[in-house]
Amino acid sequence: MTAKCFASRMTHSPLPVFTPPRFQSLRTIFALMLREMSTTYGRSPGGYLWVILEPVGAVVLLSFAFSIVLRAPSLGTSFVLFYATGFLPFSAFMSLNGKLTKSLRFSRSLLAYPRVTWLDAILARYILALLTEITVFCIVITGILLFQETRAVITIGPILISLSMVAVAGAGVGLMNCLLNGLFPVWGRIWSIISRPLFLASGVFFLYEDMPQLAQDILWWNPLLHAVGEMRRGFYPIYEASYVSYTYTFGTGAVLILLGLILISRHHKRIIEN
Repeated sequence: MTAKCFASRMTHSPLPVFTPPRFQSLRTIFALMLREMSTTYGRSPGGYLWVILEPVGAVVLLSFAFSIVLRAPSLGTSFVLFYATGFLPFSAFMSLNGKLTKSLRFSRSLLAYPRVTWLDAILARYILALLTEITVFCIVITGILLFQETRAVITIGPILISLSMVAVAGAGVGLMNCLLNGLFPVWGRIWSIISRPLFLASGVFFLYEDMPQLAQDILWWNPLLHAVGEMRRGFYPIYEASYVSYTYTFGTGAVLILLGLILISRHHKRIIEN
């Protein structure tokens, strides 16, 4: 082969493009997020608008119902703000848990491709759900502060800590439910029964301090109660929420995340097949 022919072949032959594994994973996660957005929200009338309208409707109904019975909320002067600071963390937790629980089954068809891993599918759904819930929270709270006389004094620190609590707790419980629901299909029905009292047991309606002592001793172990208390501390400076434990809430969530990831890595094929 002459030098001229060799040079010609080198000129016209496409060179392989090498992409580092971490960038391949990021591209896969981003593609899965786009697929989730188009599948979940892009095909329904209203799309993302319903993600905002649902919590707004729930908060308005709660505020209207309790304003008929009570003269003033347990904190501040605005029923809407009081119930929003309780309902939004609860709603975000349930959304994160629900998305992670069904993450592997949602991307089952794509997991047949070697470049798509079980961890990519979980991260894509979790990141998108978390960003969505944070956006909804900011929009709803901003709307309340603009259109209502709340007299709230915003403290960013407790609000960010509360959102972090919800993110960690939602990830931990969601991963464990993904595992249990995949290995034992009946677990879905069991969880739906167990989780129903959470709406009442997470401090959405009442303050922890206003509950009977027996209820306080039992409900303290609910991480969501700590997240709601910390959230309200960020809007009401007079509210101390001394019962909130960062160690317990973040520690419980971290243990569940670690345990869930370890067990899913061992059983993800079985979960996908079921």
